[in-house]
Amino acid sequence: MAPDELHMIQQASESEKLARSLRSNDGIYFVPAFVGLGAPYWDMYARGTILGITRGTTPAHIARAALEAIAYQTRDVLECMEEDSGMELKELRVDGGAAANEFLMQFQADILGVPVVIQATTETTALGAAYLAGLAVGFWKDQSQIVTNYRVKRRFIPRMSSRERKSLYRKWKMAVERARGWKEEGS
Repeated sequence: MAPDELHMIQQASESEKLARSLRSNDGIYFVPAFVGLGAPYWDMYARGTILGITRGTTPAHIARAALEAIAYQTRDVLECMEEDSGMELKELRVDGGAAANEFLMQFQADILGVPVVIQATTETTALGAAYLAGLAVGFWKDQSQIVTNYRVKRRFIPRMSSRERKSLYRKWKMAVERARGWKEEGS
């Protein structure tokens, strides 16, 4: 069964090959507001949109726009966190299934302008729970012992120019604004 109702791909891993088949997004933006937009927009009336499509738009454009949307949404939230905390992001450490998509990881580094680091352990939530349990029962003396276990699998360094980064993100923000308030209250 396809992981999407449009049946464009059979497996999520196919999205990377499709995205890599294009030199750019060709102005296609996808806002995945299927049930509204969460942080930092908090708009329950927003709806999913695909903007910039033309006669030449292909499934590869849609797949690329969907992957890029993940990175843009991450940037949206991280910018709020930086503003609220007064701290600047130095690198983003990632794990989980999406970390296997190298196109997404490179684009994430590019759109953030900081390195994206994939950890050797892909499911760090479970590892963190194990570390906490180990601390609780005295298996580890303190957190400094745990830190020595950290291993990097791969590091993605930003390659995109600041000008391109700003331009792409500005268009993302425009796409989000067009998706907002789409569904009217009560309808």
